[in-house]
Amino acid sequence: MQHSPEFTALCADAKNRVTEISPETVCALLKEDNCPTLIDVRETAEFTAGHLPDAKHLSRGIIEIHIHRLIQKDEPVILYCGGGNRSLLAADNLKKMGYTQVQSMSEGFRGWVERRFETVSE
Repeated sequence: MQHSPEFTALCADAKNRVTEISPETVCALLKEDNCPTLIDVRETAEFTAGHLPDAKHLSRGIIEIHIHRLIQKDEPVILYCGGGNRSLLAADNLKKMGYTQVQSMSEGFRGWVERRFETVSE
């Protein structure tokens, strides 16, 4: 998908503040006992069609409003979306809100599926 220069600049700016984590690293973390909370920020229909195992759903439009119901500000959390941009922007906002251990999965769900990692659907 071709993004506007303004959107591309916005995402590049967010990358200065947000740590991105690869799908491979997320896959390895899922096998650990203390895996960070995974939050899918895609739209409901996208989430229902398929998502990472054990992921919670808070779409990009409401995550800032409801995040306090899922995690504390010092808990580790990994956000992901379809391609990595929405989760990057959401992670940037959560960091601005005082959440200290927020990461964004690079390449998003698309990268996860391309690697043929496990998915679940509702």
